[in-house]
Amino acid sequence: MTTATFYMPSVNLIGAGAVEQAVTKLSQSGFRHALIVTDKPLVELGYAGQLQQALVAQDIQASIFDQVQANPTTGNVEAGLELLRQKGCDSVISLGGGSPHDCAKAIALVASNGGDIRDYEGVDKSAKPQLPLVAINTTAGTASEITRFCIITDEHTHIKMAIVDKHVTPVMSVNDPELMKKMPKSLTAATGMDALTHAVEAYVSTAANPITDACALKAVTLISQNLARAVADGSDMAARNQMAYAQLLAGMAFNNASLGYVHAMAHQLGGFYDLPHGVCNAILLPHVQRFNSRAAAARLKDIAAALGQDVDTLTDEEGADRAIQAIVALAEQVGIPAGLAGLGVKEEDFPVLAGNAMKDACGLTNPIQPSHEEVIAIFRAAY
Repeated sequence: MTTATFYMPSVNLIGAGAVEQAVTKLSQSGFRHALIVTDKPLVELGYAGQLQQALVAQDIQASIFDQVQANPTTGNVEAGLELLRQKGCDSVISLGGGSPHDCAKAIALVASNGGDIRDYEGVDKSAKPQLPLVAINTTAGTASEITRFCIITDEHTHIKMAIVDKHVTPVMSVNDPELMKKMPKSLTAATGMDALTHAVEAYVSTAANPITDACALKAVTLISQNLARAVADGSDMAARNQMAYAQLLAGMAFNNASLGYVHAMAHQLGGFYDLPHGVCNAILLPHVQRFNSRAAAARLKDIAAALGQDVDTLTDEEGADRAIQAIVALAEQVGIPAGLAGLGVKEEDFPVLAGNAMKDACGLTNPIQPSHEEVIAIFRAAY
């Protein structure tokens, strides 16, 4: 019998007012100077400045690094490290979605372990914990605020490196839906479909267990009931709150069951073309699951039920097909593009993209290990 290990932060705050509670807790943490890792839009919205002021009021100095790109790069990490060392920071606070969280993880990991972030590509390559990291989330999708996954684009190779390391798990996650209500419709849709992808891939993963199954299925149900509402009306705080729970549950699932070839392939599209991760996942998800249905039909039938489909009289294969149809319908409802062609992806790049996807650590727990030709075929189907 295989032993299961369950990773997540030791403290997790969720709900309206969670940021204020987090700052109060940080006043007792011993932090003296934190590096706030964020992006320019959150600075422009005033969120970064408000957090900085709240920390200073608790006698914690804070410097802001706001150079994080949508797909964070090795250069972003190096620049953040330089500021951290210049200011003598003893801790890191990420503010944003997956991009600031991943960049902050990389900065904190290299700050304590030395070397270059490229040294840590793969699984558990670091020797010691990163600097203390608190992750404050502003989107409902990536769940990077609770995971041991860190995705950084190598600017020289244009490959998204997957760093999967227990030492990049934050010490505290904060999900305050009040910070999510200003998300534009397109970002709400993309991050919500990202969360759905996390849940589905974790559920059909070869490393799934009863804990991850429970988290994944509940996440799928909450997403099916609330994502379209959150996209249609960003001020619907009931939907925002439920999406915050959904993405957290999906993160708990994939943080421990890992992912599959949707992410392995989407990482290549993001690194190669600098495309939005959630959109790539959403487009690839039904096509990868159609491929996976040869081995995971029964599990995909469960996904269909969690998506609100009546599957009682269906065979496993019919149930799997119903799940795929429901995923496509939800993506269309929230405005996800139908295929990769509209994103500027080029068919002649498929062989290289497929080859790189097969080296991605996320593909290791896919229910079927595809050949190079089969990965190319999935890219073509999603085109």
